[in-house]
Amino acid sequence: MPTARLRHTPLVRVTHWITTACFLALLVSGTGILITHPRFYWGEDGNVMTPSLFNLPIPSSDSSVNTGYGFVLASQNSWSRSLHFQTAWVLLFTGVLYTAAGFLNRHFRDNLLPALADLRPQVFGHVVVQHLKFRRPAESGSYNILQRITYLVVLFLLFPLMVWTGLAMSPAITSAWPMIVTVLGGRQSARTLHFFFTIALVLFVLVHLAMVIRAGFKDRTRAMITGRVMKEE
Repeated sequence: MPTARLRHTPLVRVTHWITTACFLALLVSGTGILITHPRFYWGEDGNVMTPSLFNLPIPSSDSSVNTGYGFVLASQNSWSRSLHFQTAWVLLFTGVLYTAAGFLNRHFRDNLLPALADLRPQVFGHVVVQHLKFRRPAESGSYNILQRITYLVVLFLLFPLMVWTGLAMSPAITSAWPMIVTVLGGRQSARTLHFFFTIALVLFVLVHLAMVIRAGFKDRTRAMITGRVMKEE
């Protein structure tokens, strides 16, 4: 007979959905900012008069940017920058709350820190192959080694780098702490890195969604809403 078992705590569920909403808002607003100037540079300065590192093959919302298209898009820059800035702070505080709680309640140590045995090449390789074959994972109540490593990389490497490069593009922040941007090579370098980190996060989310669908979208979504999963006794 199926019984309900706790899978996600209230804090995990709340921070998960706040993060989801923030990610979507940042992605939409970031796209609005990007189309204003779809050119990327390396260093401190960059404009239409300087050589670019690479260009995105999309039209711009700024008529001074030559993209090869015979038209410009409607500018979304004003509201996009405002929403992007405000949402980024909400996401930052949510991430700090989740991280602090994860250390205090030992969530990271118990659920994300890989066991040494799981890091063996044979074990790790087997898990990777199963994921590449899109095999439906067994309902074990814990993350496998690939999930643990991926979540740790996103939480403690990719997310901090996104915050760092985002702050490095803020004149108010860099005027107070110039080292934030100088170690990255300049404001334009920070913008370029921010773009690539965003691509990495989008890929992570797409793979995450694919695995959730494969594992059972309805059950996994309900678990992230109610906190419980049904388990056969």
